[in-house]
Amino acid sequence: MNRKILLGILILAFLGYAGYSFVDSVTPYVGIAEAQKASGSVQVKGLLAESAEAPHMEGDYFVFTLRDEDTGETMPVRYHGAKPDQFDEAHHIVAVGKYKDGAFQADKLLIKCPSKYEQQGKK
Repeated sequence: MNRKILLGILILAFLGYAGYSFVDSVTPYVGIAEAQKASGSVQVKGLLAESAEAPHMEGDYFVFTLRDEDTGETMPVRYHGAKPDQFDEAHHIVAVGKYKDGAFQADKLLIKCPSKYEQQGKK
C-alpha cells in the first residue's frame, strides 16, 4: 500500500511540474502597445513598416520597423541574427522576444509569405 501512495505522489508531482513548465513556456500573441509593457517573452505580429530607415544590419543584429496592422503603431525590432530568407516577400512578420532598451529584442522571427496556393486561386 505504501508503494501505491508513493507512486501516486510522484505522478502528481510530475504532472504538476509538467503543467507549470508548459504554462511558463507558452508565449502569447500581443499588440505593439502590450509588447512594450510586457515583462516576459511575447509574440508580436505585424507588417514591415514604411519608414525612413530601410531594414539593415547593425553588427550582429538585423534591424527593421514593425507596424501593427490594426492600430498602425510602429516599433523598432532588433533581431539577433542575419536577415531571414524571404523577408522581402513577407506578408506578415511575427517577432518573438522582449521589449528592452527602446526596441523589441527578437530571439526568433517567423516570416509568413503568401502561399503559392493562394496565388493559384487568384488566376
